Amino acid sequence: MPKLHCALLVDDDTTTNYLNRRLLEKLAVADLVRVARNGREALDVLAAECAEPSHTCPVLIFIDINMPVMNGLEFLEAHQHLKLPQKRVIIMLTTSLHPRDLQRLAALPVAGLLTKPLTAQKVEEVLQAHFSEA
Repeated sequence: MPKLHCALLVDDDTTTNYLNRRLLEKLAVADLVRVARNGREALDVLAAECAEPSHTCPVLIFIDINMPVMNGLEFLEAHQHLKLPQKRVIIMLTTSLHPRDLQRLAALPVAGLLTKPLTAQKVEEVLQAHFSEA
């Protein structure tokens, strides 16, 4: 499986970001693992790094559903209106599956939904599903 150029972790919990970053680095998922604390910061990263094709533009995003400032659902709504040249895989992370959130999520461009915590097996399944060479 090819190593990705860049992945982005988006969560307001610094411990979760630390643990997920360590996991992605241990699994050698990407050359660069970036971190944002909310959806607004994630959009800022995409605006700064993805306006033109770049190795620092995240191609894989793991984003929490519940965060202050801009939550994961609001991020997805804003993201679908961005005009960026590179495609990315967005995986929503959550600790609970509230029916209201699942209903909103079904109408948004998200590649998958995973329950926390992120594990090596879950990461491998995402990579196989979205980045394996056919």
